[in-house]
Amino acid sequence: MQFLDKWERKLGWMSFPGLLRYYALFHVLVFLLQYINPGIERLLEFDRSKIMAGEVWRLVTFIFATDRFGGPGAFAMLFLFFMVMIAFMISDALEQAWGVFRSSLFFYAGYLGLLVANVIYPQTLPGSGFFIYLSAFFVFCTLFPKYEFLMFFVIPVQVRWLGMFLAGMLVLGVIGSPLYLGFLFLGFANYIFWAGIPALRGRAQLAESAARRKKFDKSKPSAEVAFHKCATCSRTEISDPGLDFRMAVDGNEYCEEHLPEG
Repeated sequence: MQFLDKWERKLGWMSFPGLLRYYALFHVLVFLLQYINPGIERLLEFDRSKIMAGEVWRLVTFIFATDRFGGPGAFAMLFLFFMVMIAFMISDALEQAWGVFRSSLFFYAGYLGLLVANVIYPQTLPGSGFFIYLSAFFVFCTLFPKYEFLMFFVIPVQVRWLGMFLAGMLVLGVIGSPLYLGFLFLGFANYIFWAGIPALRGRAQLAESAARRKKFDKSKPSAEVAFHKCATCSRTEISDPGLDFRMAVDGNEYCEEHLPEG
């Protein structure tokens, strides 16, 4: 993306190191606040009528709104812990692969896509802020497909299979509610344009390069094709590597044993 190089020179101040880390920590804060003030997520979630009434903070806080990951308890806290740890790892990996500026733009684009989706769709999706984590996870799966997670601390699973499983769950959700296909497209547009399309383009280029290589290899003369052949005995440098060949005045090629005199 050469245009991003130009943007970075002009808009480098928009770089936000560790943005996904801070996003995950804000989720932790909201999670803890829900124990102090149950129902606080209702003050954070996207509500078009309340935003129009002046509660403009919802335009930002909806990405942090959560229902405590299914309720209070040890399981929710364990899920939150692993979510934060994975978010930290992905944040570092993307910044190393893309740089801080491009990674920051990726997350900004993810937020804007979700904001537009929530604005234009009459029925919003609760917890849509988690699409930011999912889009980052899909990028990680695309860039590092063979990285392994230990499922249940025992079973090694390559991250690409987890990404395919989650993508399949999203597809099943769209089949059940096809009207939300546009919502998902906007929510994952950052992944599509930052990683999905470039990955497909890269695979296409690799396939094209392999096809050109195969065609070139076929066009090369075989190592078994003889360049010299005696017009008398039909021996070649392949059948008898020790032979010398000469061109006679009659225009034919002969081995040294059958070379005509004169």
